Amino acid sequence: MTLNEYQQHALETAIYPDDQRIVYPTLGLTGEAGEVADKVKKVIRDNSQQFTEERRLEIAKEIGDVLWYCATLSRDLGFELDDVARWNVEKLRSRKQRDLLHGSGDNR
Repeated sequence: MTLNEYQQHALETAIYPDDQRIVYPTLGLTGEAGEVADKVKKVIRDNSQQFTEERRLEIAKEIGDVLWYCATLSRDLGFELDDVARWNVEKLRSRKQRDLLHGSGDNR
């Protein structure tokens, strides 16, 4: 499945008010990313840093929710997910070629 195909499937379940486009998926994205972080934290705290198959699957499901919000937010901004992914790869490759992977700032 391509990212665009995934995006189309995700949009079939994107039910939120039109006047909340961009805002709603942005808030959902931050919440789901927090859930990923929380599950990783609990592995460190409760499981002696052992990422069992069950724990990894729980985290993967939360990553899927993050992906859903990325797909809907991208659409709300007017972009296909394949393009967003391609632009990100191009940006990272450029930084690597210019030895700028380390550091900070959006436009390095």
